[in-house]
Amino acid sequence: MKKYCEECEREIEAKIVIKRENYEVCGESIEVDARILTCEECGEEFYCEELDNETLVTAYNEYRRRHKLLMPEDIKKIREKYGLSQRSFAKLLNWGDKTICRYENGSIQDKAHNSILFFLQEPENMKTYINENEILLEDKQKNKLMQTIEKLEQDDEYRVKNKFFNMIFSKTPSEENGFKAFDYEKVCAMVIFFARKSNQLLKTKLLKLLNYSDMIFYKENGTSISGSRYIHFPYGPVMENFDFIFGKMASDNIVRIDIVYEGVYEKHQAVPETQMPEGILSDSELEVLERIYNKFAYFCSVEISDYSHAEKGYSSTKQGEIISYTYAKNINLD
Repeated sequence: MKKYCEECEREIEAKIVIKRENYEVCGESIEVDARILTCEECGEEFYCEELDNETLVTAYNEYRRRHKLLMPEDIKKIREKYGLSQRSFAKLLNWGDKTICRYENGSIQDKAHNSILFFLQEPENMKTYINENEILLEDKQKNKLMQTIEKLEQDDEYRVKNKFFNMIFSKTPSEENGFKAFDYEKVCAMVIFFARKSNQLLKTKLLKLLNYSDMIFYKENGTSISGSRYIHFPYGPVMENFDFIFGKMASDNIVRIDIVYEGVYEKHQAVPETQMPEGILSDSELEVLERIYNKFAYFCSVEISDYSHAEKGYSSTKQGEIISYTYAKNINLD
């Protein structure tokens, strides 16, 4: 990319550098890694709205992590689970008409609102809230909402899945899961993305693509995509409980792992069984996945495994240990 540099007084090639910067969020100083466009010759910094907005989002997400606040996409997911519009959800909670819209678009919610939203994630809690509070929704809307809650509570798959995931996957945001609760739908969407983009994608390579996607998104946005934890394995970082996750995907007819033979060698190949779902991954998440795919498009499984071994997060941990997302800052794919 070329930009006009006032110091050099000519168009010059621009490059992105990483710099620690402080942003004030809700009266608190937040230090984050900022990606800044600079002149390749003199180092003059250029204004770039896209990169500035990206850094601001990272600072806001860092503030949310420190104060254990829900991310915008988590709030949206709660609302959509109950089939409510932004206005109806705000009305249900006796909040201003634009409140939910602002929260979903990145404004930081206050702690009292966050506590209510966190409580309402579970259908049984939503029912309690409706029964114990004065609701401004019209009877038709309220009845429809109650039917949705009943369906969620009676859905065996919903209850079993949540019970199981609550047991084996961490819901508490931490550095181990990229400050995000595990999200099976996002994992499925990520796997479908790579399986459909790649020709004969092997499981070993797929696991590295998932790791790099989560880590890079965390580095740039302050939260992971999938909420997965990654473990140090002999062939590089792998998603925790990946065999169970792939098994569930196969039973859900999403992606299956086929065993193929090349001479005496056995290979495990990811085969998509459905189309890429819409609305699960955000534009910024898809952009990171696209970058990761392009970076490793021509790497075989052995090459990407060797590449991952050089990462500080891998070299600083032992086999079987969790690789913290704090190591994401050391990854440089340029």
